[in-house]
Amino acid sequence: MLTYNFENIGSDTLYGFLYKCIKNDIIQGKIKSGEKLPSKRALAKNLAVSVITVENAYAQLAAEGYIYSVPKSGFYAADLRDDRIDNDSINSESVNKQNILPKSKIYIDKLSLTGGGNAYIADFTSNQTEQSAFPFSIWTKTMRAVMNDYQSELMLNPPCGGVLELRQSIADYLKAFRNMTVRPEQIIVGAGTEYLSSLLIQLLGKNLNYSVENPGYHKIAKIYRSMGVSYEYIEIEEDGPKVEELEQKNINVIHCSPSHHYPTGRVMPISKRYELLGWVTKMKDRYIIEDEYDSELRLNGKPIPSLQSIDVSGNVIYMNTFSKTLCSTVRISYMVLPDELAERFYRELSFYSCTVSNFEQYTLAEFINSGSFEKHINRLRNYYQQKRDRILETFLRGTLKNKITVMEKDAGVHFLMKVDTKLSEEAFLEKMKSKGIKLAPLSSFYHSDEEKSRYENIYVMNYSFVDCEKLDYVAKVIGSYCES
Repeated sequence: MLTYNFENIGSDTLYGFLYKCIKNDIIQGKIKSGEKLPSKRALAKNLAVSVITVENAYAQLAAEGYIYSVPKSGFYAADLRDDRIDNDSINSESVNKQNILPKSKIYIDKLSLTGGGNAYIADFTSNQTEQSAFPFSIWTKTMRAVMNDYQSELMLNPPCGGVLELRQSIADYLKAFRNMTVRPEQIIVGAGTEYLSSLLIQLLGKNLNYSVENPGYHKIAKIYRSMGVSYEYIEIEEDGPKVEELEQKNINVIHCSPSHHYPTGRVMPISKRYELLGWVTKMKDRYIIEDEYDSELRLNGKPIPSLQSIDVSGNVIYMNTFSKTLCSTVRISYMVLPDELAERFYRELSFYSCTVSNFEQYTLAEFINSGSFEKHINRLRNYYQQKRDRILETFLRGTLKNKITVMEKDAGVHFLMKVDTKLSEEAFLEKMKSKGIKLAPLSSFYHSDEEKSRYENIYVMNYSFVDCEKLDYVAKVIGSYCES
């Protein structure tokens, strides 16, 4: 039976400390690959903690790929095998310091994939923010303070990468909440990730071969096309990008979202993360663009460690936005460049002006520094969790619960829903549209027609802008076109 001492856990929560203990034992081989872990109830009793504590620790370990579950059997330690990282390409001392893991054989539960104003009553495609979710009173107070305290600074043109106060605030935030050690000079602020992506392409070079995830976010391919760079589609497996395909297609740059893939909602396990870090070090001019578009809104467990925080090669470019955590109309995003790329940026692209106004930057900096942003995130996470629970409670009761299957509901503000209907996907979408319900089919995020047909009548349910008062109506309409 696993036994740990909880007397000196520092600032960790009970489940966070237990998670670290079990993870270290798996990494060090004290818990062998394939070894069954104690049941949640048995371990809780042995450690004199609550079952919820063990449950949360197991959930975090499973999300990161250290353990896997077998239905009706329990949890088992994942198999971590030593042939993923090229030790010649990474300094071994740095690897040991960062606890770089070698290749992992992934064991995760399979995702079942078989089978402003708004004109709609319920729009499950919108990423807009409801008015009640934005902290208007605190934001207004912060704006007034900025107008009083930063009058001279507001009249100056900002540096190309953004005002130092905001970049320092972001760096401090990333250190405190994402365990990322970065200098403010590495942070480039811009009006939206699309703009930052165009800067990145100019920085990295149009001669490189870029990749687009399949399925993936539509805009990435559109940006590459508009910038005139070559790109290839890369298959997304159960655990993430198909690394051997990156090799076969001579990819230099991959854009991915490990903490919450869009649109499938999958979380990339730790084994695949290290596999990608191994791939990026094998040749020159390889980069990973890590897009953490909604990492703060993970509803269950701790945030997943970023690739950037465990990278020792300097080839991971971290990108995030405040559009999800504040609102979609706040066009403030940022990227964290490795030191070498940051130096190149200031040398070659510093003629670009920052596209975010000083006023917005100082307001956001003050909002973060005062602790208001952290409080807002905690409130927003609770807000979305309650909203999601209300949606699922409505959908999974009565006759509708036997006509739909809900998948990947924990990672962020969307989930997948498979509908059991005799209608074709096109016909079902038209029926929903005629009733004022807008849905986004998962198939539309795939590249080929053959793939699209495999995922018919599975829908990507963005719920950030959905009015919960309309849920009974939505459930009734969906149910009326499902199998009886």
